[in-house]
Amino acid sequence: MFSLHIDTARTWRGGQNQALLTVLGLRTLGHRTVLVCHPEGELRRRAQDSGSVVPLAPRTEMDFSAAWRLARIIRQEQPEVVHAHDPHGVAMASVALAVGRLPRPPIFVASRRVDFRLKENAFSRWKHRRVDAFLCASEAIRQLLLASGVEPGRAVTVHEGIDIEHVDAVPEGDPHGEFWLPHHAPIVGNIAALVAHKGQRYLVEAAHLVVQQVPDARFLIVGEGELRPLLEQMIRKQHLEKHVLLTGFRPDPLALLKAFDVFVMSSLTEGLGTSLLDAMACHKPIVATTSGGIPEVVVEGDTGFLVPPRDPAALADRTIRLLRREDLRAAFAQAGRQRVEQRFSAEQMVAATLAAYADVARVSRSLSS
Repeated sequence: MFSLHIDTARTWRGGQNQALLTVLGLRTLGHRTVLVCHPEGELRRRAQDSGSVVPLAPRTEMDFSAAWRLARIIRQEQPEVVHAHDPHGVAMASVALAVGRLPRPPIFVASRRVDFRLKENAFSRWKHRRVDAFLCASEAIRQLLLASGVEPGRAVTVHEGIDIEHVDAVPEGDPHGEFWLPHHAPIVGNIAALVAHKGQRYLVEAAHLVVQQVPDARFLIVGEGELRPLLEQMIRKQHLEKHVLLTGFRPDPLALLKAFDVFVMSSLTEGLGTSLLDAMACHKPIVATTSGGIPEVVVEGDTGFLVPPRDPAALADRTIRLLRREDLRAAFAQAGRQRVEQRFSAEQMVAATLAAYADVARVSRSLSS
């Protein structure tokens, strides 16, 4: 099946990684793909040696010039599927397909990776009506789409996946040496953009409670974003400069992740949480919130602990419990690795994506016949 994929983001986050894994996975199975991505984006840099890549991105959500260019690409390539992986990509593809005068319009699918309802403005309603099927990163997202009025037949759950072989191939880093940490200090880690919905402010509050019980504990928060000034202020105010470190953005944070003793996700909203999958693949016990699709990944009391969002006391309590129980960390780590292998590999994600394409194509043919 020939598919054209669109991701317009300039930055590199979980969604861009999923788009690349999808494209590479389809190519591995012998399917032709074209990737349309930001000319100056990290996705283009990582994908440029792997096949057909077209540099194109809209300046705004309603960039009709970019949409016209995309329409020409679709007319020229004639893909069977157009798959938009981000909101601006959905907008650009919607306009392109509407104005493209295509003799054989492709089926149009859109990935949905955020756990909040669709916007209610007129343009949002128009573009989302044009989508033949939403591929939801979690069942929690699918239920939100249904609550937004999307018909059940237009929303399918396709859990995100990770490249387990890549995870295994990355050597473990040395954060103790890099950040001058005490040699035997246990490390609690978080990997996420520093934005409000990732909840790191509650993780800093939890760290303040943890170090009162486990003074040697160190927290590494890996990522960059608009929340950094607030987090720095909180760290100074609570005298945590030696205990909580903001590492900044890392192109591939797996090396640090492999050195963590406990992985914590403090998100207030979360579609699924691929960093959780990475952590479980790296045999790390988890403490996470119950937000969004996280409970579809983390099994309470089996692969980790789940706590309510915005509850630093609960976050601290479960973290302390894991830091004090090596046997529990080992049990969670083993169960987490098994769960990722069984349910969240990139190969399983690509297979489910292909099945969704086929189902949508079958429905489309039956409606047109």
